Amino acid sequence: SDHSSPHSPSNGSSRTLSAREMYLFDTGGQYLDGTTDITRTVHWGEPTPLQKEAYTRVLMGNIDLSRLVFPSSTAGGTVESFARRALWDVGLNYGHGTGHGIGNFLSVHEWPVGFQSNNVPLEAGMFTSIEPGYYRDGEFGIRIEDVALVVEAQTEEEPFLTFEVLSLVPYDRNLIDLSLLSPEQIRYLNSYYEKIRARVGPELQRQRLQEEYAWLQESTQP
Repeated sequence: SDHSSPHSPSNGSSRTLSAREMYLFDTGGQYLDGTTDITRTVHWGEPTPLQKEAYTRVLMGNIDLSRLVFPSSTAGGTVESFARRALWDVGLNYGHGTGHGIGNFLSVHEWPVGFQSNNVPLEAGMFTSIEPGYYRDGEFGIRIEDVALVVEAQTEEEPFLTFEVLSLVPYDRNLIDLSLLSPEQIRYLNSYYEKIRARVGPELQRQRLQEEYAWLQESTQP
């Protein structure tokens, strides 16, 4: 769904959810201290081999761009293909942009930050989404979207940049084919899951949300 036009279900267009298919949730909210735009794709049943591989390759692209270290003032379009490479390797692709600027209690899609050729160079302090995907018409859609902050990287030669992912939502373990991931990608996932546990876990316990806390622990196992 598009945040600018909230979707309201109707009896004519609604249909029943089942555990036999994939679901893509594009979620977001406006808060006084920031804006969220997070997409997760899940499958509650038995995904097909293609669904699992496509999801894993979308995740690999999300990880590869998120952990990239690059020179300051690099154009987003220069590094955009890191989000696509794992899909390109097997002849897959997606037909939308890889990310957009995100305002502070303002626009969800905020110009001029992003990864297209007409976006401004990336600088520390910018917020962007990172959102590779894959879609098969009439069958299923996959998108994994996180909000990331451009930050200075710890490198010998300053100043280089990287991303700090701010969205703290686990990915669907049911759809990840671990055999496709590199050791670096697995290390990244594990440190991301540790961060989710450390930041979200105590808040769920404070609110006495025991079922949610148990889900979080299970979903962020190494």
